[in-house]
Amino acid sequence: MTNRDIAQYALEALKKAGADEAQCIVSQGKSDELNVDGGEFSLMRSLLNSSVSLKAIVNHRKGTVSLNRLDRESIDKAVSECIAAAESSVQDEAEAISSMPEKGQTEFVSGVLEPDMNGLFDRIQECMHTLKSQYPKVLMEQLISEYSHTNILYMNTNGVELSYTAGGYGFSTMFSAHEGEKASSFNGYGANLNSLEIPFLEVGQQKILLEESEKQLSAHPIEGKFTGTLVITPACLGEILSTVIGNFMSDSVIIDKTSPWIEKLGEKVADASFTLRTIPLDDRIVCGERFTSEGYRSEDETLIDKGILKTFKLSAYGSRKTGYPRSLNSSWNLEVLPGESSLEDILSGIDKGLVLNRFSGGQPGTNGDFSGVAKNSFLIENGKVTDAVSETMVSGNLAELLLQIRGISKERLCDGATVLPWIAFDGVTISGK
Repeated sequence: MTNRDIAQYALEALKKAGADEAQCIVSQGKSDELNVDGGEFSLMRSLLNSSVSLKAIVNHRKGTVSLNRLDRESIDKAVSECIAAAESSVQDEAEAISSMPEKGQTEFVSGVLEPDMNGLFDRIQECMHTLKSQYPKVLMEQLISEYSHTNILYMNTNGVELSYTAGGYGFSTMFSAHEGEKASSFNGYGANLNSLEIPFLEVGQQKILLEESEKQLSAHPIEGKFTGTLVITPACLGEILSTVIGNFMSDSVIIDKTSPWIEKLGEKVADASFTLRTIPLDDRIVCGERFTSEGYRSEDETLIDKGILKTFKLSAYGSRKTGYPRSLNSSWNLEVLPGESSLEDILSGIDKGLVLNRFSGGQPGTNGDFSGVAKNSFLIENGKVTDAVSETMVSGNLAELLLQIRGISKERLCDGATVLPWIAFDGVTISGK
């Protein structure tokens, strides 16, 4: 059956079983992988992926079920489970499905639809050759590369029908440096690609991280404790900003009114130099979201504009629950607009601080307090990046960090999912032995 056949069958079955409203998302795709382990080719395989997600609303009660089999018998069973889940759930007036949108595009195509597997193999070989010749102390513990192709269909009982065909390349790496008995902390990087024109090591921050890995063989703890400047690199910034969104702007904290930004719409929450956007439709984003799982067409959106909070990151359900506007997308394709200074100039003005490439710590509290270990990171002293550090802690508050931005770099890096600069934050506690 086609995706449309499956969705129509499931929706008709849900209505017959008692659903007032229902939606169905069908996804079918294929991934072709070429992998390296321990510096050697280890695996070539193809994976078929299929899934069906059902949602039924019965008297304002929601039931959801997901399955990875597409035959009618499995769908019939899932329909029964979905209705049973709805009937046993708590009534919630905010539960609904999307309505027919205004006229506009309903079928989307993005990315590379026919793979060049020979070209992908050549890029991996090139990567491993370059690694051995230019970074002899670095061991590529794992490199996973793939081409993925997906067909997704959203359909509901209100007549909404949206489809998306997308394909693209991707890679992720895990590596560490070794010299005798010394070894650096492991690090990793990943990117999405819409072509094979650029060598893997030239994408985003991958090359920089490999160069720094060898320097980390001589990492040592810093002495004492100080309050300084934390320079967060693009490789780490996406994770930090995602935590900010989750802790301050997402459904749960806005519905529960536990966000410190709950009364901050239209007010300053960050330095005026800071603008944060989600950009799934941007050409730099590989196979970005075209519609949400709730059945709404996606648009690019500004979350924070020159330090002013413009909107929360709410689903349609969260919007109905709180009365605040629905977010225009559900993507995590983040962009921070560039600053006016070069990274070199920003670093040159820092007396003492740390360049943070990876953060290892627990989930920050709802108020934004965080504490964790700085991994793959370097000390800044008198305007210069100096020693690699180990056993070094960083702590502070995420909300306060955004108000204490010292500088945002002109330079930005794109990994196919985000477009991010380096950002320097003052007032961070940095401590060693």
